[in-house]
Amino acid sequence: MVTLTFHGCGDAFGSGGRFNTCFQVVGDTLNFLIDCGATSMVPLKKSGVVLHEIQLILITHFHADHFGGLPFFMLEAQFFSKRQRPLTIAGPPGLQKQFERVMESSFPGSSVVKPRFDLTFIELHNRETTAFADLRVTPFFVNHGRQGGPFYAYRIKFEKRVIGYTGDTEWTDTLIDVGKQADLFIAEAYFFDKQVKLHLDYKTLIAHLPQIDPKRVILTHMSENMLAHAAQIPHETAHDGLVIHL
Repeated sequence: MVTLTFHGCGDAFGSGGRFNTCFQVVGDTLNFLIDCGATSMVPLKKSGVVLHEIQLILITHFHADHFGGLPFFMLEAQFFSKRQRPLTIAGPPGLQKQFERVMESSFPGSSVVKPRFDLTFIELHNRETTAFADLRVTPFFVNHGRQGGPFYAYRIKFEKRVIGYTGDTEWTDTLIDVGKQADLFIAEAYFFDKQVKLHLDYKTLIAHLPQIDPKRVILTHMSENMLAHAAQIPHETAHDGLVIHL
């Protein structure tokens, strides 16, 4: 059985009092995070997650609400939990440079401190599948802006389950490949019906769902506007602490 926990499912601005994006997936062969936003340590600690058991962190893009929790995760591992288990961080090209930048801006001097554990960075490339234990992840370019990119959506095959995740993006037909007949399709729904550049709205998403045809859809990264409509829509919506089994 694969368990996915939405430790954080909010936007960058704390809409609805929610934490930044941080999903944890646990199976028989791997324990990993999808994104690690700036506030991630709070819900991870609150949920009693054993941080050194996390083996892999997949990063969709380098905005702080998806990437900014790494300095806190790393320093906790180094100085408090005394992590010894290897850790892999995987994400878009430029990952290690962006990691060093966010470490240095958060805690000056920390970027040159060598961890006591093996730390590996792996750059993922558009539409190329990379394997980690029983996980296969394929990134897809999406449209979320020019600065801080590239920006990825992920299609993840893990222990006979398929998870598609849009990341942050406006509509692009690439999302059909990301979520096609997935066991779970996690989709941004930032606004209800307001179409804006760089983000996905609910009305646009549902217009394309027949093409994607996922087995289950859960909406995430919702603004106050979308949260105000959440109780009236037929699709599942994430909340911090939501646990699902696949």
